[in-house]
Amino acid sequence: MEEEKVRKNVREGYAKIAKDGLCCSPTNSCCDGPTTYEERSKKMGYTKEELKSIPEGANLGLGCGNPVALASLKEGETVIDLGSGAGVDCFLAARKVGEKGRVIGVDMTPEMINKARENARKGNYKNVEFRLGEIENLPVADNTADVIISNCVVNLAPNKRRVFEEAFRALKPGGRLMVSDIVLLKELSETLKKRAHPAGCIQGAIMKDEYIETIERAGFQNVKIIGETQHSFEDVANDPNAKVIVADPNKKTQKFKSVSELEEEAKEIVRDALTSTMSINVLAVKS
Repeated sequence: MEEEKVRKNVREGYAKIAKDGLCCSPTNSCCDGPTTYEERSKKMGYTKEELKSIPEGANLGLGCGNPVALASLKEGETVIDLGSGAGVDCFLAARKVGEKGRVIGVDMTPEMINKARENARKGNYKNVEFRLGEIENLPVADNTADVIISNCVVNLAPNKRRVFEEAFRALKPGGRLMVSDIVLLKELSETLKKRAHPAGCIQGAIMKDEYIETIERAGFQNVKIIGETQHSFEDVANDPNAKVIVADPNKKTQKFKSVSELEEEAKEIVRDALTSTMSINVLAVKS
């Protein structure tokens, strides 16, 4: 029951993002449109050329890395994207694998699947398809993919070992796993646990060593962290695109504020979150 509650929170949260964008409200001016998404994505490792090559609306500014750039995709390969969202990584992968290749995006949020399929139609992608399903129970056959990618999604899954076992099952022998994700460097404080959004990346993250061990226990070999990033409070505070949700208990509403506008108590919570987490890029192989 607890796992299903987590999935429900995530599904509802990402349904709002699919509908209204990252700010979750068409009346909010916090995101300033696609420009903010583009700048956020550049910081994750996407190039300007990559972002211009995909359909408008495919990039929602989500994720914490660029797994396509790190996966060394080859022409003719089959790729599965775990938690494909509006399709940004699928469309970039499609360019790499070419007409002879194939890309399958899997997402459990119907609104995201609908958005991704519409983006595929707009971009006339013939080698990309999107399937509704949970990444703990992938709607694909055994030994389907040469490569499995995922971008800041596994941390949202309540049963991470099951996710990696399913990824192992779906990969061909010799297949590669490339994930970008958020992990913990230390246990979250009780205050942060209470204040973190239930559908947020921090809430579902696990310790870095445990994350790597979970991949290894699923059967993967040569599990390596090939990149990691930890952001400082100063980086976030000086980023005009860095916004956080602030609740107004008197009006029972929420609004976005820049980090520099926060009260001191809220700033401490942001500092706690930053020192507790890290983005990592992990490569592993199914031997």
